[in-house]
Amino acid sequence: MTAPAKDAKIFVAGHRGMVGSALVRTLVAKGYTNILQRTRHDLDLLDQSAVQSFLKVEQPEYIFLAAARVGGIHANNTYRADFIYENLMVEANVIHGAQQAGINKMCFLGSSCIYPRDCAQPIKEEYLLTGPLEPTNEPYALAKIAGIKLCESYNRQYGTKYVSVMPTNLYGPNDNYDLNNSHVLPALIRKAHEAKLRGDKQLVVWGSGRPMREFLYVDDMADACVFLMEHDVGEGWLNVGTGTDVTIRELAETVMAVVGFTGDIVFDDRKPDGTPRKLLDVARMRAIGWEAKINLREGILLAYSDFLTSARP
Repeated sequence: MTAPAKDAKIFVAGHRGMVGSALVRTLVAKGYTNILQRTRHDLDLLDQSAVQSFLKVEQPEYIFLAAARVGGIHANNTYRADFIYENLMVEANVIHGAQQAGINKMCFLGSSCIYPRDCAQPIKEEYLLTGPLEPTNEPYALAKIAGIKLCESYNRQYGTKYVSVMPTNLYGPNDNYDLNNSHVLPALIRKAHEAKLRGDKQLVVWGSGRPMREFLYVDDMADACVFLMEHDVGEGWLNVGTGTDVTIRELAETVMAVVGFTGDIVFDDRKPDGTPRKLLDVARMRAIGWEAKINLREGILLAYSDFLTSARP
């Protein structure tokens, strides 16, 4: 095991996003003191020459590639071209630029949507590319699959150590609460909060309430990524999650209890459900010594507190 020195230069691409900001928090908490951060104004990751120049000059020892165009079902299905183009370009520029600059260690952030829509459950890493994807987020999923294969291919051809991680549904500080573009959990937090303030009798939830989802607090995800860096894991792709899931109905009930909304749930089954179930098999991460620490109710309490203090629109 070769962990970086605490003063090693570490580049967090996408440090303003939910995952990137959690990575910075985690690195700082673990004593790392030389964390490179660049806003899009300072470094446009869609600009290949700018990325290559930055990496050659700065020479970080390790890169966390958390920059991405992300969103929920509506955003993925509406802005399909933006999602596939921007994610392909960012990952290609950073991965290729890193290898060209002689940077041999990286953690690429993927997504559990890379797996087939109708996967056997729980989903094992080897199920990748064994069936059709969920149509509503296919462009984003294809871009993330390309990122995994870029890492795998550069490792084989150039001997780099670029590992990919596939998180389940993430939530927590710095989440997106825009009802048109957010994921289900932050959308429910905002809906329940606003319904409580208005004194509504009902909370309308998209879909049937029957799909099952797994949720991981984002600081647990960041902890997993830093764990892989410190344990010098540098190949393949690894699922990161809790290993347990709930129905959307159960999720909504938990959010309502945390927020303090006491009305009824109404499901709008005219809206799409998305994938019926997504539960990750996390045996590989457990085998190397990592497990999630924050349970769902505790995580929602933390997320709601963040929403009230800093993220509320």
